[in-house]
Amino acid sequence: MSIDQNTAARVAKLARIKVEEAALPALAEEFNTILGFIEQLNEVDVEGVEPMTSVTPQRLKRRADVVSDGNQPEAVMKNAPDAREGFFAVPKVVE
Repeated sequence: MSIDQNTAARVAKLARIKVEEAALPALAEEFNTILGFIEQLNEVDVEGVEPMTSVTPQRLKRRADVVSDGNQPEAVMKNAPDAREGFFAVPKVVE
């Protein structure tokens, strides 16, 4: 796959990045270089290789799956711009 200047301009516009017209050829070439690296990765045989989260073996910490209310209603309500009777108060949005 090859990226031309028009495609590079469209990608920049979608990413909301301002790119000058003179910089578009370099951007297109950069995209093509990145796609070349991705194509090289597709050539690697990963059959039988398990995904890993780190280069060192680790076991993720686990906690008991217990339902709780958090026991922090005062701390939670401090974040509310308007709280009434223990609930968040919000403006009415029905017209």
